[in-house]
Amino acid sequence: IIGICCPSGHISLEEIQPAVNKMKEWGFEIKTGSTIGAKDFTFAGTDLQRIFDIQNMLDDPALGAIMFGRGGYGAVRIIDKLDFKKFITRPKWIIGFSDATVFHLHLNKNFGIASVHSKMCNSFPDDWTKAEPSQIESIESIRKCIVGDKMKYAAVANEKNRVGMAEGILIGGNLSILQNMASTASDINTDGKILFIEEVEEYLYSIDRMLWNLKRSGKLNNLKAFIIGGFNKIKTDDPGEEFGRTVYDMVTEVVKEFAYPVCFDFPVGHQKNNFALKCGIKHRLTVSKEGVILEEV
Repeated sequence: IIGICCPSGHISLEEIQPAVNKMKEWGFEIKTGSTIGAKDFTFAGTDLQRIFDIQNMLDDPALGAIMFGRGGYGAVRIIDKLDFKKFITRPKWIIGFSDATVFHLHLNKNFGIASVHSKMCNSFPDDWTKAEPSQIESIESIRKCIVGDKMKYAAVANEKNRVGMAEGILIGGNLSILQNMASTASDINTDGKILFIEEVEEYLYSIDRMLWNLKRSGKLNNLKAFIIGGFNKIKTDDPGEEFGRTVYDMVTEVVKEFAYPVCFDFPVGHQKNNFALKCGIKHRLTVSKEGVILEEV
């Protein structure tokens, strides 16, 4: 059984229907939470309503996974009020990305429990005949994660990549959330890990500031590898205030003193080719001039 709820932004029952239909097609039963259809301005209900719903999902022993309806904002407001005691005795996949990064980081830091960074209900298309192949493959990768398949993904070569091979626990998510979790109970230790990041709708200078936050806080010092996903819908600089650096430039600058492999344009983020990644699970990243392979080991 897969539960669906919204710890952040609101979504309607109608909007999650394509996801419900597809997951039923996969052979799963669906439990719809009380936050689906609820609305308190931008949120899927009040903080108390969202806490109540996600807590019920976390505690339900019949569920094997919980998929979030959508991202938005709100997880940080409730994460410290959730009780994970029952959850850690019988873990289940937490599935989502963007604002769900709060959960991925919190589970990794406090319990060492794996989770799935992937598309959510709002990314399932209404008409599958019009969906792009990469979108279909990305959604299918969620099913493979849930049923326990070992994951393996390829990415195209990029001249900006730094070649090499590394193994480590995979962790990461949305860059602004990573920064926001610094010095909190959800702040992760990146030492010895493969870190992946993605971002959307930010100014270049803001991305640079967040990358320098990672560097100054030591999160880049002892990585095994660094994966850069999609940085999409970057906001346009004001005329005369152009930042003058690309994401490639900024990342290269903050990692230049380190020797670990770095890959750009990995298929993860706010985009159609957003493949499911198992956070908290050991992976091997191979970056060569021919391309990139990320595989679960």
